Amino acid sequence: MTRMGSVLERTDVRIPGIDIPLMSVSQTRGVVRRSELTDKPPRAESLDAYKVCRHGDIVFNKMSVRAGALGLAPEDGLVTYHYEVMRIRDPRQADGRFLVYLMKSDWFIGELIARERGIGAGDSTASVRTTEVPFKVLRTIDAYLPDAQNQRLIADYLDRETAQIDTLIAKQTHLVSALRDRRREGIRSLVTRGLDPSAEFRANPLPWADAIPAHWHALNIRRVAAMKTGHTPSRSNPEYWENTIIPWFTLADVWQLRDESQTYLGDTANTISELGLANSAAELLPAGTVVLSRTASVGFTGVMPQPMATSQDFWNWVCGPRLLPEYLMYVFRAMRPHLLSLMIGSTHKTIYQPIAAAIRIPLPPVDEQKTIVAEIERQTAKIDALIAKAQQFIALAKERRAALITAAVTGRIDVTTGKTRAA
Repeated sequence: MTRMGSVLERTDVRIPGIDIPLMSVSQTRGVVRRSELTDKPPRAESLDAYKVCRHGDIVFNKMSVRAGALGLAPEDGLVTYHYEVMRIRDPRQADGRFLVYLMKSDWFIGELIARERGIGAGDSTASVRTTEVPFKVLRTIDAYLPDAQNQRLIADYLDRETAQIDTLIAKQTHLVSALRDRRREGIRSLVTRGLDPSAEFRANPLPWADAIPAHWHALNIRRVAAMKTGHTPSRSNPEYWENTIIPWFTLADVWQLRDESQTYLGDTANTISELGLANSAAELLPAGTVVLSRTASVGFTGVMPQPMATSQDFWNWVCGPRLLPEYLMYVFRAMRPHLLSLMIGSTHKTIYQPIAAAIRIPLPPVDEQKTIVAEIERQTAKIDALIAKAQQFIALAKERRAALITAAVTGRIDVTTGKTRAA
């Protein structure tokens, strides 16, 4: 075992007064090529926040190294990196790939978390994983560092093995994307064309639909649903946030709806009190209300399974007798590309009230809505099963990749044979 502090070097070389490509924090997730760099140089007044990085240096985001945000500098010249990215170098290192794999291993991340808890980061793993990694923490880790030749052998082995796993993951990821596209297109077809292939159609009744059956209506959504919004009770009144019992759907819960496989809203991350509700513009909306995110994560939608309130980041629709909530939800999902085009704002884009109030939807008879919803659920159940199977494969492949890296860099695998060494 060798203490990493005995081999790592950190040199804060300042940028010379020349234009050189700028590497962002997000680009420290693998080997960074010059073609991937931003050509825009840093502003002159901010040069002190950046440092020179040379070919072969290990660069990583101090805030997300535990998530794998690290890699080697590119082969073709100097780049600069953001102040949140640290550069380290082993002057005796023949191949920096080994250290990159070592720092991506579950073993190394465990060592980081254990030390950070010891320096006051707290006992929460979640909080530790979002804190900055000081260089002094890296220097205290005792790591298995073989000689340069064996480091190259291990890195070559992991390059080959992880490339194969990554290829399989990429294929399954592409399959998931294709299945989701098929799912979305199937929904769009059913909510705009229905199930009767012999139906007569009228063209261009809506800005996002080529045609709808002639016997359907194309109308303003407010003719068949009441438009509501949400609100956040004042944080300056602590009593509004005591004895909270009312489910309160916020942007913290939008993750439930992102993959569009969930119809009904689940448990909320936050609740509000009856007093807070009574002293804000929020409303307790009835079960069956359809929510539509309008800020930040725009266009995600679901149905309330019980009375709930929402934050101001949603437009909420209480359906009348002519409109099924589940049908409206599928309409919103079909028209999401159109909804994204309705956003306004330079920094914080949103769908403003006059635009949301002007939304037009296709409206078949209620019995036909029921049939359409049933057919969508039948089709999407099959697609979702295939997606779940592919996602399970991806998760297992990532686990296999992580376990392989950890085993190789800690010497538990003989990389010349691929066999596990005896304990």
